[in-house]
Order: sequence, then structure tokens, then C-alpha cells
Amino acid sequence: MIEREERSAVVIGAGPAGLAAAEVLAAAGLRPLILDAMPSPARKFLMAGKSGLNLAKDEPPEAVKAAIGCARLDPMLDAFGTEAVKIWAEGLGEPVFTGSSRRVFPKAMKASPLLRKWLARLDEAGAELRRRWRWTGWRGDDLVFQTPGGERTIQARTTILALGGASWPRLGSDAGWVGALEGAGAEVAPFRPANMGFDLDWSPYLRERFAGAPVKTAALTIGGRRAQGDFVISETGLEGSLIYALSAPIRDALAAGDADVRLDLAPGRREGDLAARLARPRGKASRANHLRKTIGLSGAKAALLRELAPDLADDAAATAQAIKSLPLPVQRPRPIAEAISSAGGVAWGCVDDDLMLTVRPGVFAAGEMLDWEAPTGGYLITACLATGRWAGAAARRLSAT
Repeated sequence: MIEREERSAVVIGAGPAGLAAAEVLAAAGLRPLILDAMPSPARKFLMAGKSGLNLAKDEPPEAVKAAIGCARLDPMLDAFGTEAVKIWAEGLGEPVFTGSSRRVFPKAMKASPLLRKWLARLDEAGAELRRRWRWTGWRGDDLVFQTPGGERTIQARTTILALGGASWPRLGSDAGWVGALEGAGAEVAPFRPANMGFDLDWSPYLRERFAGAPVKTAALTIGGRRAQGDFVISETGLEGSLIYALSAPIRDALAAGDADVRLDLAPGRREGDLAARLARPRGKASRANHLRKTIGLSGAKAALLRELAPDLADDAAATAQAIKSLPLPVQRPRPIAEAISSAGGVAWGCVDDDLMLTVRPGVFAAGEMLDWEAPTGGYLITACLATGRWAGAAARRLSAT
């Protein structure tokens, strides 16, 4: 016999969006039931914390909204933006600081202390967390789960789906929920990688000598958009914060068959000045030493110039032009399983302003399962928290009626 229970509020997915929704529900005394398919909660959140847990970007609200670039999220970010994220983290006993890049981190530079305190506060407020409960869809109005004890069903007055997107599937965001929502009549935009690296066809020399090498202070340009920062040469191509900053327009340009990506190896320096310095006689010095002595170009940057513009010889003007606008023959994005996040998800036409599914009254969607994407730099976690709290507040209001 299949076991069935009734609940006033159910949250499916124990990542940042789901836990944020549960926090709002618990604060209202609704004792939410949180269900997650994985053996432990918030695995992707913990993975993000291994590199410092960038919670938010300390910049004006309008700049945050512009960076995320989804107007439907604007009221949610107004309700829970950067300042609210900082207050929330410090309320959990995890002080934060703003780095030189305006990124906000917990002083502990880890996700695990914050998550432990968050889960403890939810438990004290009456929330219940069950692990290894995989949601498979609906049977009538009941939620159906596969659990270690067999199939279980729950009748819920309100449900919040916070099941993540399609990146890092081994951590739980495997988009396994798509069939259930499409079966219910909701439209789901196809998933695409976001904040990911790109493949380039490196020579064996570059791959063997420079894979893993960081490239400091460069600029990337595509279609009139420009970003400056650092990146890493990988065995398969390029990755890192500068690449992620423009990964969406590069991905979309590749799909359209017109990806003119340019790399500036010397941002802040004028092409004419570089050309004048490079025109100095080099005598018996090798070309590599001439680049190093005249303009300070060496290591990974010099290797990229040699790899991607091999026929410059001693043409100072052409070399300077290549340094300032080096064509990057990107081939394809790295697979979505390697991406930091994903684009695509539940279409905005399928949810109302409260994030409730139009085809399933009483069911809300939050976090990365919605169709939006944002660059790295704190925007992702901020928006996940904001959408989770927004859906939680709407579910709380519905429960009170």
C-alpha cells in the first residue's frame, strides 16, 4: 500500500532557493516539509563555497538588476537584494566582507558554516528536511516521490518547486523535473550552459606547456561588449572569470554562426605605443626576449600570441594590432554538466507575478529552474535567494486564505 500524507506547505529542493522559501514559511509558523533527492542538502551551494562563496555584488540595486538582465526578477531583487543578503548572512552569525572587486563573501570564506547554521535555524522554526526523496510528478493533485522506503504521495496545500537547472547534475541539478512540468502543460525553454568555458583547438605545444596557466589582466570583446579580468588556459580551451563574463553572448554568437571574439592582451596600453616600442631594433635577441624587454609580454600571453598569430615575424605594427585585438577561434561551449549555471527553464509565460504555475494553482517555481541566467559575481546566489523568498511569501499568503 502506498503511504500518503497531507501537508500545508511542501518545498521540493534543498538548495538556496528552496531553503529561502522554507525560511519564509517557517517564520509564519507553517512548519514546511523540505524534500530533496540527494543524500545531503545544498550540494551545489557547498561546491560554490569551495572557492569562497560569493554571496552578492556590492553595487547599486539598479546595477545588480541590469547585470542579471531579467525584468521579471526586478521586484524580487528590490525586496531582497545585496543589503538584505548581507543582513541575512550576518543574522545567521556569519559576518561578511566586500572584496576589492565589490564581491561579498562570508569572512569564513566557506559555505559549510553558513549552511549548518541555516539548517539549524530552520529546524528550530519547525521545518522538516527529508533526504533521498525524489519527486517524479503528480498523480491527480498528489505529489509523488520515490523514496528509500518505496513510493510515497503527499497532498499539499501549497508547493514550492526549487529543483535547480541542468548544470552540475552530479550535485542534484539534473533537470529530471522537466517531463513532469511539460506533462502538466507548462512550457520549459531548452537548457543551455551558462558561465562556462569554451573549446579551442590548441596545438600540442600550448596544451602541454600552458594548460592550467593563469592569464592576468586581459580584456575580451564580442559584438560591442567588453569585459576585463583574468582567465585560465585549459587543456581544451579557455575558462575563468573573464570568459564567464561574456559567455552568454559568445555562446549565442556561436549558435548563430558569427562569433567574432577578440582578446586584448594589453588593456590600458595604446596600440601605437606598443608598435613604437616593438619597432626598436632587436639585434641578436630572440623574438620572445624582444617582446619581453620592450613591452613586458611573456609567459602565457606571449604563448597565446604565438599560437593565434604565428605569422607576424618582425612586423611591429601587425604585432601591436594582434596584441590589442587577437582573434579567438572559439569552437563550442563546454558541456552543460561542467557549467557553473544554466540558461533555460520554466518559461515566464507559465508563471504569474507570484511565481505560481498557471497550469497548477498552488504550485510555485523558484531559483534556477526558472528561465533566467546571470553572470558570476554573486548575482546567481542573490537571485536564487530572492526568488525563493518571493515564492515563499506568496505561498504563505495562499496558506492564510
